[in-house]
Amino acid sequence: MSPDVEAARAPGVETPVVDQMRARGAWNPLWDKLHEWDPAWTEQFMAMGMQPWQSGVLEPKFVELLCIAVDAAATHMYAPGVRRHIRAALDLGATREEILEVLKLATLVGIHACNVGVPILAEELAAREHPGSGLD
Repeated sequence: MSPDVEAARAPGVETPVVDQMRARGAWNPLWDKLHEWDPAWTEQFMAMGMQPWQSGVLEPKFVELLCIAVDAAATHMYAPGVRRHIRAALDLGATREEILEVLKLATLVGIHACNVGVPILAEELAAREHPGSGLD
């Protein structure tokens, strides 16, 4: 942990989950300011986020595959997380085909832009082709 982060920690606020994430290399440095400003909330949020690994309900490989999908999705696109979770999934026995399938599924999130945009484009083009038809 950097001296700045250690110095910024509020007195009496323990953050074992955050500390463990930092030690494992699972910490995103973009979260440093949030942790500095509200270490108790950040600790609770990260503890909640760690539940899939700790609960044992889902096998670890499956959790890593889900994390690949989340980090690779168009709404997130966090390359360091994709890399970390691909490595972890491979370490847990995931195949290239499984990971590729997850990445293909994650791209479907972006199709929503077409679901929304294409009908609007079609309406606007029709309105230009037939002005005054009530489509405008």
